[in-house]
Amino acid sequence: MTQVLHNLPAGNWEGGERGIACLPDRVGEFQDGVGRAIEYAQALGCPQVNCLVGLTPKGVDPGRVRQTIIQNVRFAAGRLADAGIRLLVEPVNSKDIAGFHLDRVEKAVAIIDEVGSDNVFLQYDFYHQQRMAGELLATYRTYKDRIAHVQIADNPGRNEPGTGEINYPFLFGMLDAEGYVGWIGCEYKPAADTRAGLDWIAKLAG
Repeated sequence: MTQVLHNLPAGNWEGGERGIACLPDRVGEFQDGVGRAIEYAQALGCPQVNCLVGLTPKGVDPGRVRQTIIQNVRFAAGRLADAGIRLLVEPVNSKDIAGFHLDRVEKAVAIIDEVGSDNVFLQYDFYHQQRMAGELLATYRTYKDRIAHVQIADNPGRNEPGTGEINYPFLFGMLDAEGYVGWIGCEYKPAADTRAGLDWIAKLAG
């Protein structure tokens, strides 16, 4: 089995946290988490690590939140580059996770631009993009040189391809035509059980 990606520590997940990179009072914890993530990635031979920036903190100046993200992402990019590991930043839709700070691809790209490192890439999830804006192909084409990893799920329901409105046969053909050579992460909830949920692979291959 090949481990192709894992997340930086995301804080207290059971308590509702979805990342800590945007929290000004958690910078030390974030930096410690980068070191721990490197240890795990090296042990697993994992080439890339994803950063979930988290929920926008209430009562904190937006400028301070943004600078905290930039500082943290810049720190992580440098440390991971030294270890030969890529850093990814993932926009997550704010319909499923209310208050997620980077809920659109454009916001994530703006952060990446300001960080100014050649070791920060975009994690592009077709499901999150469909929930927020659609334009799946156009958005991919706009940012494909920045995209290091793709993830999929159908909408509505976040179930496997073929259960909703997204035309995955078309999109898979597009990824081939556009020269995407990375992995495709199946980040969906099977509508039934896992084995039955894999039937879409055989259907698309046929």
